[in-house]
Order: sequence, then C-alpha cells, then structure tokens
Amino acid sequence: MVRLLIVTDARFYREGLARVLATDGRVEVVESAPSMEQAMAALAACHPDVVLVDAASPEALPGVSAILDWSPEVRIVALGVTDAERDVIAFAEAGVAGYVLRDASLEELVATVESAARGELRCSPKLAATLLRRVASLAATPDDRSAQHHVTAREREILRLVDEGLSNKEIAARLFIQVATVKNHVHNILDKLGVRRRGEAAARMRRWWRPSDPGGLIKS
Repeated sequence: MVRLLIVTDARFYREGLARVLATDGRVEVVESAPSMEQAMAALAACHPDVVLVDAASPEALPGVSAILDWSPEVRIVALGVTDAERDVIAFAEAGVAGYVLRDASLEELVATVESAARGELRCSPKLAATLLRRVASLAATPDDRSAQHHVTAREREILRLVDEGLSNKEIAARLFIQVATVKNHVHNILDKLGVRRRGEAAARMRRWWRPSDPGGLIKS
C-alpha cells in the first residue's frame, strides 16, 4: 500500500480526498497538510512514499523543490494540473514524478500515485509529447542553437516548404520569387546548418518548431 501525504490549503479538498482514498484500499493517507511548512514537518514524522501537491496553490512550484531538497527519495505528484505546456514543463522542471489533470477520475489519481511510487510516469499522450518536445529542445547543441538564430525569417519560410516536399520551382511559385532566388536561399540554409541535404536541414529545424506556431521556432 502506498503511503500518501496530501498538501492543499483547501480544507474540504484535503478532507474529501483523505476520506475517499481511505475506502480504496490501495493508498494509505498518512497525513494531510494545509501548507508547505506543515508538509515539511509531516515528511519527517510520517515518511510518505508519495506527496500529492495541489498545483493550484501559489506554494506548489517552490514547494516541490523544497520537498525534494529535504527528502530526495520521495515522489511528488502534481494534482489538478492543466494540460497547458507552460504548466506541464514548469512542474516537470521542479521535479514532479507524475501529473493528475483537472478532469481526471479517482481511478486515474490512484493509478498515477501508484505509478509514481514505482518510479514510473503515467500520463496522457499529449503530456508525453509536450515533455519530449522539451527534451529535444534542451538536447539541442550550442552549435544548433547558434545556427537557429542565424536563419532568417525568409529562410525559415522556405525551409517549411522544403519540409512539405516542395521543389525549388514549386517554392518559387508559392512565394512569387525566382527559382534562382530559392536556390540561393536553400544554399544559405544548408551552409548555416552545416548539412548537405535538404531533408537533413528540414529534420534539424523541425524539432524547434511549435505545432501551434508554424511561423516561429521554439526558443531555447
């Protein structure tokens, strides 16, 4: 059975979760705390396996870091997280071991807590994709980042069309420019990125693109 500490300043939330989870049989709520200060005291007293932190609390993000500084072996699950990329990334960087979204069921909450206790991450495909994009962005080498900043807006526009499979002639027609101009741009792109093939250039830059922002690049 997973030993759980609940941290939220909403009393009905604390008491309601503790009462419901007490009937589940897979999780033992060893303590609940209304603040991070009291949560730290509870950590030393009851040694939980997992800490469930209310993501809506202003103390949540700094609290996650503080808990892990005090007790690195404990697993933290963020409760009530939105699926917005900024929230997912913020809690991942703080060190959480799992997420429970706002519309999650009790079964999903318990499954996420159990997964966190085992050292596993249980999350939706959308959250997984968000985390992988962040990893790819962080994995970009300094040379990649430097090249990214030297590629002009026009070159990025052409590179998007290259990635769509358009030929130089088709790109020229789409952008109402000369084929020779497209060739010059492609040559400059390959030179800046240090690659020899159009497909290599498109693949390198693709990992910096946000799907929701086709005109921009992920900023390092």
